[in-house]
Amino acid sequence: MSDDKQPRSASHSPKLASSRGASLNNANNATTKTTPALDADELGEDDLSVKGESIVSSNASVTSSVLQFRKENGRTYHGYKDGMNSKDTNIKAKRVLDIGTGSGIWAMDFADEHPESEVLGVDLSPIQPTFVPPNVRFEIDDIEEAWAFCKPFDYIHSRLMTSSIGDWQEYIQKCFDNLNPNGYLELNEVDLYCKSDDGTLADDSALNRFSKLWGEAAVIFGHAFQDNTALKDLMAKAGFVDITVQVFKWPSNPWPLDAKHKELGFWNLDNSVAGLEGFMLGALTRAHKWTKDEVTVFATEVRNEMKDPRIHSYQTIWSVYGRKPAAEEVAVN
Repeated sequence: MSDDKQPRSASHSPKLASSRGASLNNANNATTKTTPALDADELGEDDLSVKGESIVSSNASVTSSVLQFRKENGRTYHGYKDGMNSKDTNIKAKRVLDIGTGSGIWAMDFADEHPESEVLGVDLSPIQPTFVPPNVRFEIDDIEEAWAFCKPFDYIHSRLMTSSIGDWQEYIQKCFDNLNPNGYLELNEVDLYCKSDDGTLADDSALNRFSKLWGEAAVIFGHAFQDNTALKDLMAKAGFVDITVQVFKWPSNPWPLDAKHKELGFWNLDNSVAGLEGFMLGALTRAHKWTKDEVTVFATEVRNEMKDPRIHSYQTIWSVYGRKPAAEEVAVN
């Protein structure tokens, strides 16, 4: 489902093959694939420079009140429903929904590669570009509220929504209810804590300390990080069948010997370093009452660990997808 390469092309999304003969009883017999332990390369500091600017940058405009960003600690955050996050293919996918579309890169890639599809990207932040393929459009919306789409979808793509969803069972059920029979839901999520297979990431590392603080902040905001090991069961409970689970490793920097994972490490490092203070400032100043200066100092410590090739850390990425059964399958079972 997912691919160990970033940015992830829409062509690497699920083959939307029809499996009409599948039994609903095998919903929990998921196919699971994992990435084995990675060998480390011997890298020096000079090997860690990442050329160019951030991988994805967009200052797109949308003409409405959603452009009223909140300014905080010298950075901008979406202002849409400000405060709501606190306590208070083989088969033609005609209609596609991209949830948490962000910059819109996945939605646009999919629309380019599938001109027969109508692609809708939704997000809280209006950062999508103005010039897009004719078969893609973007909406600013809160997917935690009642869904009011006029027609169901053939494929729903959801990425990095953890800590943005208050009730995952309800969220997955909404996806199920808004799919056509034989339609697919794909969930792509990342674990909160980084890991290392060789013990080079210490328990008291800056990376782990930040993850702990970030997780605590998410709980305070009412959107705890999802236990990704539960995604398969949540999908099965909602009614999905033919569920497949894939687990990948995204290295924190280009420390792996394997060329594919080394390249992924460069991408991940660039992305993480560019967005680090944005991740940290909101969580630590709002939830933990840190000062901006305290966050800046801590961010330097975390950033240095991210860049250190002697620390063989990685993020665990989950790609879980399943099919909504056809009406005749439901009738038989």
